[in-house]
Amino acid sequence: METMHRTKIRELQLERLQHIVRYCYENVPFYHQRFDSIGLKPEHIRTLEDVRLIPPTTKADLRDNYPFGLFAVPRSKVVRIHASSGTTGKPTVVGYTKNDLEMWAEIMARIISAAGVTEKDTAQICFGYGLFTGALGLHYGLEKVGAAVIPASSGNSEKQLMLMKDFGTTTLIATPTYAMYLGELANELGYKPADFQLRVGLFGSEGCTTELRSKIEKRLGLFATDNYGMSELIGPGVSGECELRVGLHFAEDHFLPEIVDPETLEPRAEGESGELIVTTLTKEAMPLLRYRTRDLTRITYEPCKCGRTTARMEKVMGRSDDMLKIRGVNVFPSQIESVIMQIKQISPHYMLYIRREGYHDTLEVQVELVDGSLLTSFRELEELTQTIRAKLRVVLGIDAKVKLVGPKTIERFAGGKAKRIVDLRDMKA
Repeated sequence: METMHRTKIRELQLERLQHIVRYCYENVPFYHQRFDSIGLKPEHIRTLEDVRLIPPTTKADLRDNYPFGLFAVPRSKVVRIHASSGTTGKPTVVGYTKNDLEMWAEIMARIISAAGVTEKDTAQICFGYGLFTGALGLHYGLEKVGAAVIPASSGNSEKQLMLMKDFGTTTLIATPTYAMYLGELANELGYKPADFQLRVGLFGSEGCTTELRSKIEKRLGLFATDNYGMSELIGPGVSGECELRVGLHFAEDHFLPEIVDPETLEPRAEGESGELIVTTLTKEAMPLLRYRTRDLTRITYEPCKCGRTTARMEKVMGRSDDMLKIRGVNVFPSQIESVIMQIKQISPHYMLYIRREGYHDTLEVQVELVDGSLLTSFRELEELTQTIRAKLRVVLGIDAKVKLVGPKTIERFAGGKAKRIVDLRDMKA
């Protein structure tokens, strides 16, 4: 599949697109109603370009159909359920059939093999196991390749390094920032790169600049690649880099990509940047038609020198909406706002400050007191701060700093969109 002629790829995609459109129309009430509302029928999809006749699916649609409203199969056919955080504390739920899991393992195995991992490798997974798709996605792909898997999960960093050394780990799976942290900790504890047998890093869940990647490679003595995916589509595995690192190879037999203008949704020409829209071509439990990823990238269809002919997407440049990614966790300002609105001692005005401390991103939520007299009571101030932090932790899934400020000290925005996010990560110290 990875070296199929472009003509054959498009023929396969059209065949699968026509099938999945009819499948969704017949098995997902949401799509049936949406099609009928605009007079669209499955037989109207005659070419790949006709996919544009279908209205995009958004994250809001997933939230509105929480938890299982977009499932296309009976619950008895769902063998796995994953979820990611939602803007109101409700997660975005995704389901998998047995065939979905087999497909997932297959496309992960492709990415893992493209990065140079083989059955001779020992892979240590430092993603957290749970509703997050990253850990299990990589886990089954690595086992399919034949690599030995150490399901170390996240945290307990000194033990991670001990296992890495004692077990002879050759492949590290982690977020880029955690990989960098492990490298720094190893140095502090007196380890040298020669103490480890690391050679490949499979990084994902958050962006990684080439500068940071170079530092990780030097610190840990490995070769790092990037991969892309999201829970709504499958998890990791939608695309990934080969050893040449000239773009992320798309699993085009299972996902149909489009690049559109994020404002007009009009198609962009090959090589132009825009928002990535993806249609799942083979998902059974929860297929999605034209899902708006909100990720900004560009795609080329030129064959890679590695021999693969599948489309290659550039590393994600940013997002078309206001979603923040803090330490691999998706954070929406609306999530924070939903917490703030529940606390009577603070006003609805807030600011978000994102900083880079070392190689870790931090989030500070600055909120405004209603009663300025609280500023004179350390005990009450501290109790309120801890209450807000705890509530944010529940909704966001990460720990945020909280700073309480006096009444009417946060800027008001009389017109236009409020600019509540101050990203200081690129500022020089």
